[in-house]
Amino acid sequence: MGLLQSIRSDIQAAKERDPAATSTLEVIFAYPGFHARQLHRLAHTLHTRGLRLPARLISHLGRALTGIEIHPCAQIGERFFIDHGMGVVIGETTIIGDNCHLYQGVTLGGTSTKRAKRHPTLGEGVVVGAGAKIIGAVNIGDDAKIGAGSVVVTNVPPNATVIGVPGHIVAYADPGNETILKLPDPEWDVIQRLENRVAELEQRLVELESREQTASAPVEDE
Repeated sequence: MGLLQSIRSDIQAAKERDPAATSTLEVIFAYPGFHARQLHRLAHTLHTRGLRLPARLISHLGRALTGIEIHPCAQIGERFFIDHGMGVVIGETTIIGDNCHLYQGVTLGGTSTKRAKRHPTLGEGVVVGAGAKIIGAVNIGDDAKIGAGSVVVTNVPPNATVIGVPGHIVAYADPGNETILKLPDPEWDVIQRLENRVAELEQRLVELESREQTASAPVEDE
């Protein structure tokens, strides 16, 4: 895909995925995620040609202008969209497939100090919710969804939905018939039982207090 066609696909992705995007000009001039992506194109090109300092300076400029930090070495596919974007961090060895969508505050980070693959790999069509953290050289399968605020430190299979800290799978999507298979969630079940028990105890307490007030009420003389 040529450069202009690739840029057009980024604009189209923003218009398709953000209902607030009303025109092409609005995306071009007022979307920091789009700006960060185009600056990363330049920084990545310079980095691959060995011009690492200029690449880092452009990356730093992009961070100052947009609040989005993308290392020049990160590999990003087509139709990439960052919604709002403030606080997004994409590490050096990150690989992002086509049609991925990140919300604000997402971190694609690493834990190792070795010069090796230490950041996540996202397959195609991955959606990462606001504030989610994907840490380490983990693989996120195609069309997976990472819930807002989740912390993912293990591999995620395709079509899975992950939530929580640490992240755990709660559902699988079936692309064939567009259904979602929800999996048992032991933690949620425990919380629900506790909430039900608390509500039951509160009701009993109300009944006991009502009986005590009735028993202690003075009896009027006839």
